[in-house]
Parts: sequence; C-alpha cells; structure tokens
Amino acid sequence: MSLKKTAIWLTILAVVVKLSGFVRESIIAHQFGVSQYTDGYLLAFSFITLALAMISGGFNNVFLPMYVQQLKEQPKQAERNANGVMNWTVLIFLVVTVTGYFFVPDFVPWIYGDMKPQTKETAIAVTQFFFLFMSFIALSGILDSYLQGRRVFVPSQIAKLLQTIMGVAFAFLFSEKWGINSLAYGFIFGTILGTILQLAYLFRTGYRWRPVWKIEHEFRKTFLVLLVPSLLNSVVGQINVFVNKAFASDIKGAVTYLNDASLITSIPQTVYATSIAVIIFTLLSEQLDNQKKFQDTFFLGMQLSLLTLMPITAWLIVAGRETIAFIFERGKFTAADTYQTYLALVYYLPTIVTQGLQYIVSKSMYARGKTAIVFRISVTTIALNAILNWLFIKPFGYPGLALTNSIVSVYYLVATAAFMYKDFEPGEKRRLFVLFGNVLLPTVVMIVPLYLFKLYVPIDHLYSLWQLAILGILGAVLYIVGLYVFYREGYHQLVGIVKRKMRS
Repeated sequence: MSLKKTAIWLTILAVVVKLSGFVRESIIAHQFGVSQYTDGYLLAFSFITLALAMISGGFNNVFLPMYVQQLKEQPKQAERNANGVMNWTVLIFLVVTVTGYFFVPDFVPWIYGDMKPQTKETAIAVTQFFFLFMSFIALSGILDSYLQGRRVFVPSQIAKLLQTIMGVAFAFLFSEKWGINSLAYGFIFGTILGTILQLAYLFRTGYRWRPVWKIEHEFRKTFLVLLVPSLLNSVVGQINVFVNKAFASDIKGAVTYLNDASLITSIPQTVYATSIAVIIFTLLSEQLDNQKKFQDTFFLGMQLSLLTLMPITAWLIVAGRETIAFIFERGKFTAADTYQTYLALVYYLPTIVTQGLQYIVSKSMYARGKTAIVFRISVTTIALNAILNWLFIKPFGYPGLALTNSIVSVYYLVATAAFMYKDFEPGEKRRLFVLFGNVLLPTVVMIVPLYLFKLYVPIDHLYSLWQLAILGILGAVLYIVGLYVFYREGYHQLVGIVKRKMRS
C-alpha cells in the first residue's frame, strides 16, 4: 500500500476510533447514567490515559526516530537494541504492576482527596484491575513504534479500536452481572487482542523477539538523555487532568459531566489534527530553510485553524444541548444530566480554537528544535491550573474547572506563540490580529441568525438528530455566505484545502 493510501486509511481509522469512543460513552450513559460508579470508573481510567501518554508520547517520540535511523545503517544492531528496550520497558511495567496493585488503596485517595464512598470504592477496585495489566498496555504502545518504524500503520489503529469495541460489547453483555467493571474487563480484553494482532503483523515483517537485555552503550545513553524530558513533557497534560479530577471528585456527577463535555470539544480537534494539520505540518517541515515560506505556511495553518474551528465553536453554543442529547441522553442519562453537561461544555468551548491553533504553534516549534521552550512553558501550566481551580471551584462549581481549562489553554497558546513570533518579521503579528477579525465577522453572521432561528422557530419537539441536521445545514450555509461576502481570501483557502484532500 502506498503512503498516500495509508494516510487516507489512517485518517479514516483515526476518526472511526474517535467516534467509537463516543459510542462507548453513549453506552456508559445508557447503562449506568451519571452516578458515583461512573465517576469512579473515569477516575480510574485516568491512570490508563497517563500510561498511554507516556508510551505514545514520551517513549515513541524518542525511540522511533532513533530506531528508524539505526535500522538504515546497522539493521542487526538496531534489532538487538530494540529487543533490549522492549524487554526492559516491559520489565519496568511489570514492577509497576506488582507494586502499584498493592499501593492503589493508598495513593488513589491521596491523589483525588475526599471522594463519595461509592466513587472511592469503584475507583480503587477498577484501578487495581487496570494495574494488573499495565504491562500489556505498555507493550501495545511500544509495538506501535516498532510497526511505524517498518511502515506498518493500520494494525495499531485497529488495536485501539478493539479496546473500545470490546468495552462496549462487555458493557452490553455483562453489565447486569459485573456492573461498571464490565467496561474495564472489556477494555483489557480488547487490549490483549490488539497486542496479539500487532505482534502478528510485526512478525510478518521479519521481526524476531530475543531475550536480550544488553543495549549498545551509545544508543542507551542517547535514548535515556532524550527520554527524561520527553516523558516529563508528555505527562504535563495528564497531571493537569489529575488536578481537575481531584477538585471534581467530591461533587456527585461532576467527573462524568466534565468528561462528556470535553469529549465533545475533542471531535473537531481530532478531525482537524488528522486532516488539515497533517498537511500543514508536512509543509512546515519541508520549509525550515526558507524563512518567508515558513512564515507563510505558518500563517496558512493559523488561518485554516480559525476558518474551520471558530465557526464550530460558535455553532456549539447554539446546538450544544442538542449534541449532548443525541450522544448521551437515553437510558439512565436524563435531560437534567444533559443540561449539567452543557454548562461544562460552554466553558470548555474556547479550547476547540486554542488547541487547534496550539497544534500549529507547537509543531512549528518542534520543527525548529524549540522543544525545551515548549516544555518549560507547559510545566508552568500545572501551577496555574491548580491555582485557578482553587479560585473557581466555589463561585462556579464544577463548570469552573472547565473554565480553568480554557484559561490555561489560552495562556499556553499566547506564551508559545509569543516565542514563535520572535523569529518572525514584525508585520506577522499584525497579520495574525487582522486574521482574527476577518474570521470573526462571518462567524457572527452565522451565529446571530442561527440563535434567532432557534429562539423563534419551534423545532425543539423534533428528535435531537433532526434538530442537529437543521441547525447544521443552516449554520453551514450562513457561514459560507458570510465568508464569501466578508472574507473572500479565506473562502478560497478553505475551498482549496478541501479540493486538495479530495484529490489525495
């Protein structure tokens, strides 16, 4: 399969994996509603996301380029080192499994503070179960690197899909018997199946596992020097998640409301990151030696981010409740839960734009080797996040935690962009501010009539899907017309990127 076709399949699979996550959350809402059980499960699952961030982010970002480079020059030594790294990593996670299992009852309450009784019991029990299989979770992430190094990409996406599918299947089949634990059992079963699938494809490429523990000195030294800052950078975001959930853990349903709201804001980010942003990052990497082209491509990335994500953010202000109702409101997830989730969603919405822009800024800084600056700024978000959570939790309740997330996201974007623009010509900053105004006007042209339409045209009796279809079509038409009239350049850029994706 060519790389172009592989890229198309990866984009499709990435979107399917994300959407399957919503199917899982919808099943959780239907089967278990908003309760101390769901809060406990989501608190426990945070440890899984932490492990995945460490492997897929911190580990892979260092190991993959080193492995690929040595594979070209010294294939036998590369395979020997790769076996050694895999064996040591799995062994370390086995130690984490054994020690972590017994200390879970102590560190889970220490991290999350005063939890409701059933939340605490569920969080401890599910976390202990997850720790038993932490080595499989780590191994699955490591195999992703090995397969990428051999230009085999699809099995890893299928492995991620299996985790979600098995979680959903187990919830359907065994929730009456095992309760919320059925989700955890299904996730681990899917992880094991995915690991077997990845191993099968890896062996098909000619890979052979060996019980090797010795790693070449130079490879080991370089790997460890690069690994430490990479791991630290990969867990900063997850530390902020732990802080947020610690503040929310003693409010009934808050963890679930915040989780469901943040999942909705992640949809456009995921689609954007696997489509438009991939093209922009490729162009940025190719134009490091040409300052003018690099600046123009960077601006194009910011332009397309705003053109696609700002109207989606505004649209969700109007259609957010219908979106939540369509995804979650069934079974034990009530209309009252929809409203509570919408309150959190409103405060989360700015992150759709800021994180889309952040993707361009961060990738540009990575391309220019400014990883240390990104790390230093990201570390400061931990303190800011904790302070704002403490300030906002009383006056705003759990939605204040979503507001904190948005403010921290804005701070992170502004701080990193300020460093990025130091290397650009002075006129580039003004160009960016003008861009904000150019995109804001068509967005207002869309949102005001859409809000009035919803206010005065009775469509609330329709099923949520049909409401979304009406609001979606009307919103798209209004935005395109506003863009064509008030920002013709942006209109042509958006049409051009769509045509490029269709040709690929």
